[in-house]
Amino acid sequence: MTHSTSIFISRLRGLPVVESGGDQIGKVRDVVIQVRTEGRAPRAKGLVVELFARQRIFVNTARVYSVDAMQVVISGTINTRRFSRHDAETLVIDGLFDRRVRRAGSPDEWTVYDISMREVRAREWELSEVALAEVRNRGFRRKPHVTIVDWSDVDVLRPIAQIQDHEQVLAELEDMHAADVARELHDMDPERRARVVDALDDAKLADALEELPEDEQIEVISAMEVERAADILEEMDPDDAADLIAELAEEKAEELLSRMQPEDASDVRRLLVYEEYTAGGLMTPEPVIMAPDARVADALAMVRIQELTPALAAMVHVCRPPLETPTGRYLGSVHIQRLLREPPSTLISHLIDSDLEPLPPDAPIGVVSRHFATYNLVNAAVVDSDQHLLGAVTVDDVLDHMLPDDWRGEQMEGQ
Repeated sequence: MTHSTSIFISRLRGLPVVESGGDQIGKVRDVVIQVRTEGRAPRAKGLVVELFARQRIFVNTARVYSVDAMQVVISGTINTRRFSRHDAETLVIDGLFDRRVRRAGSPDEWTVYDISMREVRAREWELSEVALAEVRNRGFRRKPHVTIVDWSDVDVLRPIAQIQDHEQVLAELEDMHAADVARELHDMDPERRARVVDALDDAKLADALEELPEDEQIEVISAMEVERAADILEEMDPDDAADLIAELAEEKAEELLSRMQPEDASDVRRLLVYEEYTAGGLMTPEPVIMAPDARVADALAMVRIQELTPALAAMVHVCRPPLETPTGRYLGSVHIQRLLREPPSTLISHLIDSDLEPLPPDAPIGVVSRHFATYNLVNAAVVDSDQHLLGAVTVDDVLDHMLPDDWRGEQMEGQ
């Protein structure tokens, strides 16, 4: 869709939801929105999708690749945990359709007939217009008049005075960098922080949690209900989740791991085996991995995935199948700069940097940091003695563990 195109949400209901490979996983049942500060259109946070097993899940708009009259196409991994609405969220179809509202400048009462949303940036959606039906007397049988107005003309889509302060904080946090969200959480009193944590989107909270001092991470995750805490840990980078879980009491850690999706829990458990200040303890088990018969065009498409950090996207690791860690035989790594200089049809196995040695998982952080400095890296492979790729260390994790233990706390205090 182009950014100027709007789509009415009633037309989304019942549309097939299809993965990028073409397989249908379910149907659209609703759209989740969040009201923001005055003058800013409510944000569409995601879709409620009903799976074939009748379970309803949440799919973030960041996963929505395209929307047309026939289907909704999503990309990436989705969380199949049952959908639960947060306090700051509103369901459009179940919560707003047929609801009586007030229209700006009109003394009459209206009901919401339909609501449209538009894509303002890639995979970012906002409400646009509202179709209102005029409320008629019961004896008046003629079809009610429907008019289209801007979202800002409808009272329920503007912050209510009593909750505006809380809603304003949430709206502002949604547009902040994770480190800035962490600073805001750090500065809040415990009661307010608990309310904000409860209302924040899981992915946003997970990113912010990674930026908080360790003791505050533990405090926030320990105060949550187990199911929500497990959801947040699933959203975190596996290495950060492992660092946090390692600091919890053994019983609490095991409870959280048991509630996580098996695949996510497995990644974390593998990382917990390694000492914290080693390549194995620093690595992420989810680097960019491709088979030797992949071509440059395939690799460039892979590193464009929005969820990848710049450091992870900087290197493609070439391995024999299986392509999930621990992989088949590790063949080498290819720099993104090399990919950008070669024809799209070139096999990536022809572009491997033969001078680049991988790290063993037990390499101490001093060896890891010298390896990064020697080869001018932002991303380095970690390979076991049988030449299986276990993961990759990124430069941000090296810096994180080389700085003083309390550096995040000092940063929060502006030191």
